[in-house]
Amino acid sequence: VLLGICDLLDRLKPRSDGKPYRNLMESVTDRPGHDRRYATEAAKFKNQTQWKAQVPFEIGLEKTVRWYLENKAWCQDVQGKGYTGQRLGLAKSQG
Repeated sequence: VLLGICDLLDRLKPRSDGKPYRNLMESVTDRPGHDRRYATEAAKFKNQTQWKAQVPFEIGLEKTVRWYLENKAWCQDVQGKGYTGQRLGLAKSQG
C-alpha cells in the first residue's frame, strides 16, 4: 500500500526536487507490541457480511490520495488541533 501511495504521489504531485517519494521511506526498529504482519480473512468477512467493494482497491486508493491533495485546509486544521505525530497509547510505567 505504501509503495502504491508513493507512486500515486509521484504522478499526481511530484516532489520539487524530482526525486521519488519512495526515497523518503525509512525503516524503524520495532516498537513494543509491534505486529510482524497483519493477517486478515477478507473472504470470511465478505461471506459473513455480504460486503462487496464498490470500487477496485487501486481506484479507491487513488481517490483517497486525490481527496487529501485537494483538501489541504482540512488536513492543516486537523494537524493544528494539538497532535504532533507523537506515539499515542503508551502505558505509563508504575514505580
